[in-house]
Amino acid sequence: MAQRSLLVRALWFVFVGWWVTPIVVNTAWLLNVTVVLLPIGIKLINLVPTVLTLAEPRSLSEPESARGQRSLAVRAIYFVLVGWWLSLLWANVASALAITVIGLPVAIWMLNRLPYVTSLYRFHG
Repeated sequence: MAQRSLLVRALWFVFVGWWVTPIVVNTAWLLNVTVVLLPIGIKLINLVPTVLTLAEPRSLSEPESARGQRSLAVRAIYFVLVGWWLSLLWANVASALAITVIGLPVAIWMLNRLPYVTSLYRFHG
């Protein structure tokens, strides 16, 4: 699927993305606390760029770009040792930056990279 136009993505962010994204991140973190619902929480974190600005992962639009992903075992070890706490800190800093006009571009950049910070999942290829 091709990326949506910049205008559509900007309108989505202004009217929906900015307030839905923190809800999705906090819901994902509550799900991550449990072992049973952890896969759903990780999936929600991987969808944060889509919820924020309707960005499509490159792996869906360009299947050949998905080849650069790390193995599931490496990603799982990273998540257990680093990803769970670093992504919570990362998301909170991004949310604090999003409050200001000056920090908004950095916040969007940070939230678009949240899947990688959490589990080394490369959303953008």
